[in-house]
Amino acid sequence: MTAHKEGDPTTLNRLYGRSQGKPLRPQQQKLVERLLPQIAVPDEGEITSERLFGDGRPLHFEIGFGSGEHMTIRADMLPDHGFIGAEPYLNGVAAALGHVEDGHLANVRIQHGDALDVLARVPDGALSFVYLLHPDPWPKARHAKRRMMNDGPVRMIADKLKPGGEFRFGTDHPVYLSHALMVMRRFTDAFEWLVEDRSSFETRLGGWPETRYEAKARAQDHEVWYFRYRRK
Repeated sequence: MTAHKEGDPTTLNRLYGRSQGKPLRPQQQKLVERLLPQIAVPDEGEITSERLFGDGRPLHFEIGFGSGEHMTIRADMLPDHGFIGAEPYLNGVAAALGHVEDGHLANVRIQHGDALDVLARVPDGALSFVYLLHPDPWPKARHAKRRMMNDGPVRMIADKLKPGGEFRFGTDHPVYLSHALMVMRRFTDAFEWLVEDRSSFETRLGGWPETRYEAKARAQDHEVWYFRYRRK
């Protein structure tokens, strides 16, 4: 899903991971050519609800939305909220555009590219929700700095969330799980972990739609973990 860079999270000079897989079907290509320009995140300038949607509605941001199932279901559930999704994989963007068109969703904006470029242009304290669901695990230790769950990106997420805003993270990869928990322990000044007992992170919350990656993980008998952090 999510591809990102080493070093400073605002230095956008290299993407890891593939940007396109099999050729798009003709209908998908038409959506990329016709619909994407209409709902694309602007290339420059501040990213705000007012600019994207013309009002001050709550703003959600999904990092690496895959095929867009979670983002578009949430957008359909919350039509008065605005949703921004960023995904470098063109086939995923095309799939998400299909969901947007089928659902007649006017409250979604899409970035075909790296999430951190857009996130850096969101004013501090402007987001109500940030989602990072089943990101690329980069399981080898030498690749750990490529993971989105690292100090630079997490600090940026904290900066962009408003007080009381929520950061949701999900994974089925045990190495990534351990790494993410280690990182989040360094951010107790910024985040409160919303947990009561083990079931809090082993059970998907109502209103948290399943992604295709989660379904695939469950089909392979993987455990899946869900984490919610509230911005202090």
